[in-house]
Amino acid sequence: YCYASKGAYIWSNVKPAFQRRLDCTKTNDFIPMMIGEILSKKATHIRIHDSGDFYSREYLHKWFKIMESLPQVEFYAYSKSLPLFVNERLPKNFTLIKSIGGKRDDLIDFKKDRHAKIFKTEQDLISAGYINASDDDLKAITANKLVGLVIH
Repeated sequence: YCYASKGAYIWSNVKPAFQRRLDCTKTNDFIPMMIGEILSKKATHIRIHDSGDFYSREYLHKWFKIMESLPQVEFYAYSKSLPLFVNERLPKNFTLIKSIGGKRDDLIDFKKDRHAKIFKTEQDLISAGYINASDDDLKAITANKLVGLVIH
């Protein structure tokens, strides 16, 4: 299930903006531009992607360079692109949340890895021992590594 393939993300006035952002990630200016934006906003926490995912190792490494340049900022991301992270050393200020439902869920250690699961109801989520990050996404990077989201 990918909520970004539905709703507002596919509206004709929204889709071109996402395409411009994607195109920007492929330029040499992406790293300094992102660092400048983050500094100008005085951000303390950055969620990478509100939709979409890491699409290549090169793109992932661009984000690692941004993170390493801003050690005072906490970065986090949900991802189903788990093969890209194999044998990667993650920056200290980066929290990866492995999203269940991808093609390589076998790369998730459900007992050790921080991971996210979609639930039908909040009660289902709580009963399973997951923290509800549906209304407060920063809960996804708390001590509880079981991150639950209610489908919407």
